[in-house]
Amino acid sequence: MSTAQRIVVDPITRIEGHLRIEAATDEQGRITEAYSAGTMVRGIEIILRGRDPRDAWAYAQRICGVCTLVHGLASVRSVEDALHRALPNYSIPRNAEIIRNLMVAAQYVHDHVMHFYHLHALDWVDVVSALKADPKATSQLAQSISRWPKSSPGYFEDVQKRIKTFVEEGQLGIFANGYWGHPAYKLPPEANLMAVAHYLEALAWQRDVVKLHAIFGGKNPHPNFVVGGVPSAISVQAGAGHGKGPASRGGQDATAVNMVGLETVQNVIRQMRDFVDQVYLPDTLAIASFYKDWGARGEGLGNFLCFGDLPGKGFWDTDSYLLPRGVILNRDLTTVHPIDLDRDDEIQEFVAHSWYKYGAGDGQGLHPWAGETEFNFTGPKPPYEQLEVEQKYSWLKSPRWQGKAMEVGPLARVLLMVAKGDAKAKELVDYALKTLDVPIDALYSTLGRTAARTLESKIVADAMQDMYDELLANIRAGDLRTFNEQYWEPSSWPAKMHGVGLMEAPRGGLSHWMVIENGRIANYQAVVPSTWNAGPRDPKGQPGAYEAALQDRHVLADPKQPIEVLRTIHSFDPCIACAVHVTDPDGEELIRVKVR
Repeated sequence: MSTAQRIVVDPITRIEGHLRIEAATDEQGRITEAYSAGTMVRGIEIILRGRDPRDAWAYAQRICGVCTLVHGLASVRSVEDALHRALPNYSIPRNAEIIRNLMVAAQYVHDHVMHFYHLHALDWVDVVSALKADPKATSQLAQSISRWPKSSPGYFEDVQKRIKTFVEEGQLGIFANGYWGHPAYKLPPEANLMAVAHYLEALAWQRDVVKLHAIFGGKNPHPNFVVGGVPSAISVQAGAGHGKGPASRGGQDATAVNMVGLETVQNVIRQMRDFVDQVYLPDTLAIASFYKDWGARGEGLGNFLCFGDLPGKGFWDTDSYLLPRGVILNRDLTTVHPIDLDRDDEIQEFVAHSWYKYGAGDGQGLHPWAGETEFNFTGPKPPYEQLEVEQKYSWLKSPRWQGKAMEVGPLARVLLMVAKGDAKAKELVDYALKTLDVPIDALYSTLGRTAARTLESKIVADAMQDMYDELLANIRAGDLRTFNEQYWEPSSWPAKMHGVGLMEAPRGGLSHWMVIENGRIANYQAVVPSTWNAGPRDPKGQPGAYEAALQDRHVLADPKQPIEVLRTIHSFDPCIACAVHVTDPDGEELIRVKVR
């Protein structure tokens, strides 16, 4: 029998920033209380004060190196929203909206696949067990669930040899610290070998699909953006011997967005759809079939928020969004609550348990347009054994919607789509539930959160073809606009403006809130998905999504190998780099890298 204790997992993420989880357990190993702490400090908001709003995206985009474009676009949208509020006739060319949608959609599919195979699958897949697999039986398993061409016995035999070489030579790399052999692993060796093979395939796949960002944004990571549209001029003039008509192949006036570039984009979309249909979706359902008990733990809050994204008729026409906007409370899919961005108490951030200080008192919630970022570390001096959870214990703030803690992310988006009557979302959800033979309540869980990410990838990847077709039709019809020069100069702006750039990042609702005075940034606040999900308790003692999920029916089989904690936290796809940024106590740079 276990004894009551506090389990510490620090750091819990594999690559994406510093996150510490502390979980108190009772005598049976059941988690009774959990605490989530970001252990680095963020400072981008301070850096942006006083700068030109048109440049903010280039700084804000560096909030994260995993979500390589969403912060940049959210920042651009915040300036555009300020202009639209002050000058209602301000708009973004449709081609620019489509290109942005394609880039965001590609980020979703790329990010979700990478997360599943390289950051989360190892919580369910025992790599070392794959050495015991029969390659012929693995081939039969793979062919039974998919028509993916790489599924012969020889293929899996080769993969198994590679794994054996890694193990024998002690070169497991990021596999080295796994809890291999843990009793919580349930997959047979053949399923483990198949999953590891697809882990390796996903590494090669992702190198190709990021080309879409480079074509439209010039590079990846951190593609380029511009307030008013996209910096993606469309080539229409053919050079000598290069053909005729719009989107030509080359010539002195050619850009990346010519026929060659657009053909590459089409190929990327095909690659994304093929991998999702033939590898990612079948693997998710196959692996989930062995872990159906995880469809009954790990939900927590039951409240879900989406800002919505992928506009079909422009950013300010929220009814045209593929991913809808709204709030679901207490699992009630019959009612979608609207979001009123202008209400002072609609969205607020609290710091009662965060290492920040508010001028009006730390029990007060602040709307992001009136937000404050003043460091106030009062915690124990590192290294320390436990957080002071009765006091402040995290560098993350606590965002709330009308005073309520919310979960954001793929599960929230899929639930909103179902609640709003999206036929494809409902069809996919019904298909997954029927295939796994689990009730609808299984959606509200660690397993459901992981499955929702896969189903969303299918929805978004398929939608990319329609986006591409619309862009091509516009070009062929002679519409080449990708940028609105109107009101480009701050001298044409009102003295005071404010705006918010909303979007759905892969990990959930993202918002950049900007106040502009005399053409300069007076205040800037970024409320990111991992702040919503990973934030600490608020003044009312309400836990954040991570904390609530861990307190929802978790029992640790081995406190020294808390794989149960990893499974649930990783199901949110944490990105603490987005939520916190490092500085030294005096605000000075910590390192300078010189590149020849």
